[in-house]
This record gives sequence, structure tokens and C-alpha cells, in this order.
Amino acid sequence: MTEDPSSPTEDPFSEIRPFSNSEAPEVIRRLARNEELAGTIARWKFPRLARISLGFALGLARSWLWILARRLSTVEDLQNVIAPNLSRMIKKTSRFSTSGMNELDFRLPRVYVGNHRDIVMDPAYANYALHRSGVRTLAVAIGDNLLSKPWISDLMRLNRSFIVKRNLQGPRALLAAAKQLSAYIRASVATGDNPIWIAHREGRAKDGRDVTEPAVIKMLTLSRDREESPESVLDTLKIVPLIISYELDPCDALKSAELSAGSGYVKSEFEDITSIATGIVGQKGRVHLHFGTPLPAHLSVAETVAGIDRQMVAHYRLYQTNIWAWQWLYGTPLPCEIPYDKGTISEAAFRARFEAIPEEHQRWFLTMYANPVNRRLEVAEERAGNDSTPGTQM
Repeated sequence: MTEDPSSPTEDPFSEIRPFSNSEAPEVIRRLARNEELAGTIARWKFPRLARISLGFALGLARSWLWILARRLSTVEDLQNVIAPNLSRMIKKTSRFSTSGMNELDFRLPRVYVGNHRDIVMDPAYANYALHRSGVRTLAVAIGDNLLSKPWISDLMRLNRSFIVKRNLQGPRALLAAAKQLSAYIRASVATGDNPIWIAHREGRAKDGRDVTEPAVIKMLTLSRDREESPESVLDTLKIVPLIISYELDPCDALKSAELSAGSGYVKSEFEDITSIATGIVGQKGRVHLHFGTPLPAHLSVAETVAGIDRQMVAHYRLYQTNIWAWQWLYGTPLPCEIPYDKGTISEAAFRARFEAIPEEHQRWFLTMYANPVNRRLEVAEERAGNDSTPGTQM
């Protein structure tokens, strides 16, 4: 359980950390009184009624919120409500599998560094896998750019999310926020309080290339004392890569539109909310999550980045959709055999999905599905080059 701070003024992480159980009752009551949350629930839980009489649906939503609030008093209570709903949604929208879990000791707190394809579902699948295995779920990093309303922030922090401050002005403010975040992550692991999920890059890999940003790994070292090395800090975090693969990306059309516009793209006011909703309820086909191997000790920032990226490529599960997209994009068969999962979607259905988006977006649609294949081919070429080097040991 999350330790309760004795006083907010003594807690250097009070602005960003998940809410504790002592704070939960007041946050739950605050959420139960929130009209915007009630309106959101009215449209989600009573969609048909809301179209006929929003006022009546809103009244039912308020009552439902108050009944629920009386049942909840801890973070675990909320997660026990969310878990069956998440389970139903995952089973409805995907066929989910995992690997690598048997090789890890989940009693050890760690930092899990994941590739990032979906705003909500990447860590949600990880926590679903852990919850059904009866082990502690992860505290999840979420950017404050997604917390447009106070009630959204309340709800996310109540569900064991912590905040990454991005909406700041000036390098000093950004550096101070990065140091605070680094210290929180390190303290969570050091005390055994919270295992952590954080994306290996800022923002989703919309183009399908899972490449770790060195700045993210460097941020993890900013909590060090003067006499400490970055390597020693990274050792304490016990980093494990997480690699998630989707047969279908529910947001592929949205991402294609953004990529085709390039640097001139401007997000609409509620675009992130649309992406979140689409990612949750959209069909995903097969989804596979691999829990990687803990990184070895004494790695530098650059070596840590390389170690994560190697596992990202090695354990990303390719699907037939990736192969089709690569072949359609380049108009040629694959230059070598690559293992892949045939998945659940037919070629005709995938082509119809591709042809349904505007023609000017279609190249980016294929690119985002083809790039995981390109990453695998790049590694194969590197290995072939090394093997052909004179003196190389086979």
C-alpha cells in the first residue's frame, strides 16, 4: 500500500504522486460532486437515454456516482471496480497474450520502460496482466497535457498515476520538474512503494518506430548526488523493457492524418480525448505484451538506450498486417524470411481499412504498420554485416 505522507508540506512529491489511501475518501467525494464527470458518465453508461433526455440521464449518473462513492474508501477499492470493466473491454476488443512474466520476480520494485503506441492501453494491458496474476500493479506516468480538467487529474492520480509536468515555461522550470520526477521514481523503487511504468519516449511512436529517447533515460539519472554516477542510479532502478504489439491500431487513421500534415499539424481542443476513447473501445485484433529481461548493471545512459532498443526489436511481435503493409508500401516481397503471427484479420478486411482513409494519408498508414518490419530487417542486416566481417567468430 502507498505510504501516507505525514504532512503535504513534508512531501516533496505531493503535486505529482498518486493519491494515498488517507487522501482517497476526500478525492472520491470531490469526484462524486463533479458535474462534468457526471455528464461524461451519463453519455458513457446511459448513451441511448442521454440522446433522448440528457437531464434524466445526468440525474441517474449523479445517483450512480454517489452510490459508488459510498462503496469506495481506498485506492484498491477503485481498482477493484475498474478491473472487471477493463477486463470486459480487453476481451471485447482484443485477444491478449503475454510472455516473459515467469522469468521475473515481481516482489522487486522496478522501473518498467515501455514502448508507446496507445495513450491509455499500453500501461493498462500491463496492469491487467499483473492484476490477474495477483501481483502489485504499476504506477503509471501521464503527461499533464492530458489532464485538461481537474477531475481528470483526480481520477488518474486516484488510479495510481503520477504526473509528468510538460506545460512549463523556461529551461529552469523544466529542469526542476525533471529532477522532481526523477527523485520520485527513484524513491518509489528504493522504498518498495511503487513499481513504475514510463514510456521510453515522449509521445506515441505514431510512425511505428520504437526508438528510445536518450533524454528519458538521462532524466532517470537526475536524482543523483554529486558523488554518484549515472550508472549507479540506473542500477538502483532495475530497468525492465516492456514491449507491446498490436495487430491493429485503433488510432491508425488519426495518426496517419497527423503524420501526413507534418510539422504544420495543429491538434484540435479535444483530440487527445478522442484518441484515448478510440484507443480504448477500438478493435485491436491480437495484442501481445512481452516482459523483457532486466538490464545488466553498470550501463551508461547510451548503453541503456541501446539495451532497451535491442529488446524492443527482438520481442516486438510482428503480425500479418505488418507484412502486408510492408509489401504494399514497397511493392516487393520481403528480402528474407521473418517470423510473424498470422493474427485474426483477413487481407480483404485490412485492405478495406486501408482504402477507407483519404488517399493522401494512405502512405503514412502503411508506413506505421511497415516500420516494425523495417526495424527487424535493420537488425538482420547489421548481424549479417558483422558475421561477414573478416575474423568474426561464428
